[in-house]
Amino acid sequence: MSEAERLTPTPPHGFTAPMEPTRTRRRSPAWTLANCLTYGRLVAVPVVVALLYWPLEHSARFAALGVYILAAITDYLDGYVARTYDQSSALGRMLDPIADKLLVAACLLMLAADGTIRSWTLWAAIVILCREILVSGLREYLAELKVGVPVSRVAKWKTTLQLIALGFLVAGPAGETILPGTVEIGTYLLWIAAALTLYTGWDYMRAGIKHVIDDPR
Repeated sequence: MSEAERLTPTPPHGFTAPMEPTRTRRRSPAWTLANCLTYGRLVAVPVVVALLYWPLEHSARFAALGVYILAAITDYLDGYVARTYDQSSALGRMLDPIADKLLVAACLLMLAADGTIRSWTLWAAIVILCREILVSGLREYLAELKVGVPVSRVAKWKTTLQLIALGFLVAGPAGETILPGTVEIGTYLLWIAAALTLYTGWDYMRAGIKHVIDDPR
């Protein structure tokens, strides 16, 4: 027996040395299912825009509608998955509203460009776009003050109605071949969404303006 073996204590009979804990490789929070759904909605924006470049091609309009519907569904699913499976993250909270606003803004601009949204209805689109910019700026400012602005129930209804209205308008002339009055239905719903947009925009401004006025800086 060597000197090292002689000096090494012998463990008691039946004793098993504890195994070293194995290190589990954690998946990056950037690639959770909830965040991947949000990434998919971001990717859908340029796809919908590209398909809307051919406003008179019914196949392109239906394809744009299909991609748009999938993107709108992920708007619900990513939040549901994040809450159910505890996948909430700072990245997801940042990207989710950005993806929503990019999808809505891109669709409104393309539909105005091809004449689906025209005349007085353009004002409804302008109201929606201006509100999104104002509320985004307010949220960013309040975030620096560590003040959160919760999403109201009316705002959720506004978003849902807005997405449905845009769905009808994205279908546009192609939708008229299946459901006559598709554009008219979308136009009415867009005006209702614009009215709710004004209400929720004022609600957010009223809730946040006191923090802006009371800011000591």
